[in-house]
Amino acid sequence: MEFIMQLIDITLATIKDVIPIAAIIFGFQLFVIRRPIPNVKRVVIGFAYVIVGLALFLLGLDKALFPIGRLMAEQLTNPEFISQWSDGVPGALHWTDYYWVFLFAFMIGASTTIAEPSLIAVAIKANEVSGGAIGVWGLRIAVALGVAVGISLGTWRIVTGYPIHWFIIAGYIVVVIQTVWAPKMIVPLAYDSGGVTTSTVTVPLVAALGLGLAETVPGRSALIDGFGLIAFASLFPMITVMGYAQMTEWLAKRDAKVRETADA
Repeated sequence: MEFIMQLIDITLATIKDVIPIAAIIFGFQLFVIRRPIPNVKRVVIGFAYVIVGLALFLLGLDKALFPIGRLMAEQLTNPEFISQWSDGVPGALHWTDYYWVFLFAFMIGASTTIAEPSLIAVAIKANEVSGGAIGVWGLRIAVALGVAVGISLGTWRIVTGYPIHWFIIAGYIVVVIQTVWAPKMIVPLAYDSGGVTTSTVTVPLVAALGLGLAETVPGRSALIDGFGLIAFASLFPMITVMGYAQMTEWLAKRDAKVRETADA
C-alpha cells in the first residue's frame, strides 16, 4: 500500500510538472501559430507515456539508485574504511589513501552519464541531424569520459583542499582555446553536452559523494568544499566532446592523405 501511494504521489507531481509544458506547446500552436494540432490522439498518448515513464523512473531512482549511491558514498568516505587500505601512519591520511574514492567517482560518473536519459535523447537527435556523422555511442562515451574525469578531479580537489576557482578558470581557458580550433559543427553540441549531464541520475549521486567526502575529510567544510562537483561534471564534457571531434577530424584528414599518397 505504501508503494502504491508513493507511486500515485509521484505521478501527480509529474503531471503538475508536465501540464505547464503541454499548455505552452498547445497554446502557441492554437493561439499564436493558429493551426490545428496534427495527430492529436498520438500527441495525447505520447504525453501519457511521458508521464507514466517519468513517474516509474523517479520511483525507481528513489527506491534503488539513490539509497545505494548514498550508502556507497558514506562507506567509501568513512575514515575507518580508508585507514584499512592506508600504508601511512594511523590517523594521518594522505590524499593517495583515497584512491578507492577516486576510482568510485570515476566509475559512478561514467555509468550515470551513460544512463542519463537527456544525454541519450540529445545523442539520438544529433545523429539524425548530422546524417550519421555524429555517432550516438561516440558522443555518449565522450561525454561520460568527461564527467568521469571531472568528478574524479573534483573529489581529489576536496581531499587536497585546493580552491575550486583555480580548476574552473583553467578548465574554461582550455574550452575557449578548443572552441577556436574544434570543428564548428561540434562546438554548440559540446556546450550543450555539459548541461544535459547534470540531470536526474547524475546530480543526486554526485552531490551525495561530494558532501559525504567533505564531511569526513578533516578540515573540510561541507558547504564550501562539499558542493562544486556538479561544476566539474558540466565543464569537462565540453573538453572531451570537442577533443573527440578534433581527434576524429585529424584521423579523417590523415586517412585522406594516405589514400592520396597510395593513388599517386
